[in-house]
Amino acid sequence: MESVLTYRGRQVSAPDVVFIRELIGQHPKASRRALSKKLCEAWGWVQENGALRDQVCRSLMLELHRAGHIELPPVRFRPPNPLAKRARPAPVQLDRSPIRGRLADLGSLELRQIRRQADQEALFNGLIEEHHYLGYTQPVGEQLKYLVYAGQRPVAALAFSSAPRHLGPRDRTIGWSAEQRRANIRLVAYNTRYLIMPWVEIRYLASHLLGRVQRQLSDDWQQLYGHPIYFVETFVLPERYRGTCYLAANWRRLGQTTGRGKDAPTREPNRPRKDVLGLPLHKRFRELLCAMP
Repeated sequence: MESVLTYRGRQVSAPDVVFIRELIGQHPKASRRALSKKLCEAWGWVQENGALRDQVCRSLMLELHRAGHIELPPVRFRPPNPLAKRARPAPVQLDRSPIRGRLADLGSLELRQIRRQADQEALFNGLIEEHHYLGYTQPVGEQLKYLVYAGQRPVAALAFSSAPRHLGPRDRTIGWSAEQRRANIRLVAYNTRYLIMPWVEIRYLASHLLGRVQRQLSDDWQQLYGHPIYFVETFVLPERYRGTCYLAANWRRLGQTTGRGKDAPTREPNRPRKDVLGLPLHKRFRELLCAMP
């Protein structure tokens, strides 16, 4: 059946458009938000964790509205954009005395997954804002945050989020088609931040912690979002870092970014090129990532 519109991998046919028009007609006083929820329920359009794909559905309906296929009710309320006016994380007050020695001297290290723990996330955000060269940026989509403690003191922080949709070196390594990528990109995670606290000088600590987190990342993702992770990736700016700790933890270089970014108006590079590093989290990662639902 011919598609009227394709949005985020969802094919919308002419009968689908008729159904949406009838849905709008049956609820003349409903807001756009309410209509998108009703459409999600009618289609059974949910995330892996069972939550409605309300925001994506609302965007799809807006695309149909702009193309003239449906007529949505007027916008009732435009909430302020929290990302545009987000307050920067506050500085963190904690013991910054030097920690030096061997890895064994740290004793038992506690790796805490702290997503949705308000006080721990505030600590994480403040440490990244103050000590990571990129500062803190609120991730979009699914995400996990980790703090590593030696006793009562945080010694490292790691963040993972939903992976970029298009990344040439990664896509060639996996060998998936565009359709397979759209279906399974949620099964790939992106290591957005990694920070060893500047007062910590412990040889091999960085690669040791990567090894630990990559062994539990998929299970933690499954617990929070209802699906596993089969591949993880990151970017390294070669002018600043060599990615040694990643390579020591069995990651490998996949290639380089184009330097254009997703919003580049031309095909000319407009930002530094970065090394792309990746790590399979399952020995059958290609088979699993190329499987269609």
